[in-house]
Amino acid sequence: MGGQARGPASRDGQSAGPRLLMGERVYLRRMTADDLPHVHRWLTDTELCGLIGHPGVSSMAEIEAWFERASADPARRWYVIVTSEDDRVIGEAGLLRLDERWRTTDMSIIIGERNAWRRGFGTETGRILLDFAFNYCGMHRVAVGVVGFHEPALAFWESLGFSREGIQRDGYFHGEAFHDFVMLSVLEDEWRSLEA
Repeated sequence: MGGQARGPASRDGQSAGPRLLMGERVYLRRMTADDLPHVHRWLTDTELCGLIGHPGVSSMAEIEAWFERASADPARRWYVIVTSEDDRVIGEAGLLRLDERWRTTDMSIIIGERNAWRRGFGTETGRILLDFAFNYCGMHRVAVGVVGFHEPALAFWESLGFSREGIQRDGYFHGEAFHDFVMLSVLEDEWRSLEA
């Protein structure tokens, strides 16, 4: 995607990778401590946490501790999703468990603001991150885990080129019941054929 900051010159030492990844309707910028109230609000939303397979949090201190760990993790590239039109923070996204030797990483996208759901922001974010993973980070495989009952999320990831590759049976406990966790991935050549 055009306009993305790339290369070692754009690194500032905090968490490796560009400060900004530019799209048309959204851009991704590195998460800062000023963004943590947004993250706290999203991760105290029990419905949202249930859909994304997150246990949720109860305090700002937990978010601050997570941010300190995440910022120091060399295998993580983490961003907030911001609308280009009005610079509004609507979610968070990034790569984690990035392994340069195996050229594999996991990916996450969370649109936290409900009024930004089903507006195409997640799709654009996904394309930006996949371009970043394959063209900047040199990854060969990008994977994601999705709550099995969340059919819209499964369809979303498949629309980005991901294929189902396995199930963690009863890998997720939510609503007093166990649920499957579905693992999906996309390989570099598969993504390039879709983008061609």
